[in-house]
Amino acid sequence: MLVHQLLRSATSTLAEAGLEDSALEAELLLRHCLDISRSKLFLLHDQSVEQKTEYRFRELLQRRCQREPLQYIIGSCEFWSLEFFVSPAVLIPRPETEFLLEHCFATLLHNAATGQQPQRILDLCTGSGAIAVVLAKKFPQSRVIASDFSQEALRVANKNISCHKLDDRIHLLRADLLTAFSCTPLFDLIVTNPPYVKADDILTLEPEVRDWEPHLALSGGKRGLDSIARICQDTLPLLQPGGWLFMEIGADIRQEVEQVFLKNGGYEQVRVVDDWAGRPRVLQARRQS
Repeated sequence: MLVHQLLRSATSTLAEAGLEDSALEAELLLRHCLDISRSKLFLLHDQSVEQKTEYRFRELLQRRCQREPLQYIIGSCEFWSLEFFVSPAVLIPRPETEFLLEHCFATLLHNAATGQQPQRILDLCTGSGAIAVVLAKKFPQSRVIASDFSQEALRVANKNISCHKLDDRIHLLRADLLTAFSCTPLFDLIVTNPPYVKADDILTLEPEVRDWEPHLALSGGKRGLDSIARICQDTLPLLQPGGWLFMEIGADIRQEVEQVFLKNGGYEQVRVVDDWAGRPRVLQARRQS
């Protein structure tokens, strides 16, 4: 079959499965099978596709029709204009997490003295390691610890850290949230995307999330606050005076999260920031100086 015929057929198949970006996804899957760029695919528009390649393409197409995330099928995704490996062991990095980092950087730039950068950083619940890699690139003088409870997630993170040649600056740690650390002010900055989805709400999520992404990294318990409450309590003694915490949260738990941090004491500049779509997305808090 010719490339343009295969793309047309695949687009129709994906659309019938209820996928909105069917044309784009068909193109991405075929490019993955052929291992070529978009421009190269265009040049091959009227060329035939080898039978074995077509067979593999249709296998991947079927997986996507079953709502397996495109990123898991391809094995990678783009985040912060960088390429990252992903697997079902980790959440797929999303624009909401890019907003988390953007707000973090803007706040630190606004509050920091000239030339001052965080020296010791913790990426808590690192997953794919995407946050840790971006932090290490943004703050080249820093040392970053990336921690996660999942050994499988840490394997993915290690692959990404090595790919971006940051093995000497990012150190991986398996830990249940902050239990591996003594109550010592170790960090100038902690950034985290913890589990925050209410347990009952997971069943209402899109099939790509509900059926494929790791529930360990999604579920925040009955109220979505299980991990957040622990982080609030355990983070404070680990931050240097004036050190910052930035946390991605669910849009439906804004008030509850704010109250958890305001009642804890020891934090200042506690507030939740809305993302680009106007939804509550990032909790910021600073240890009192």
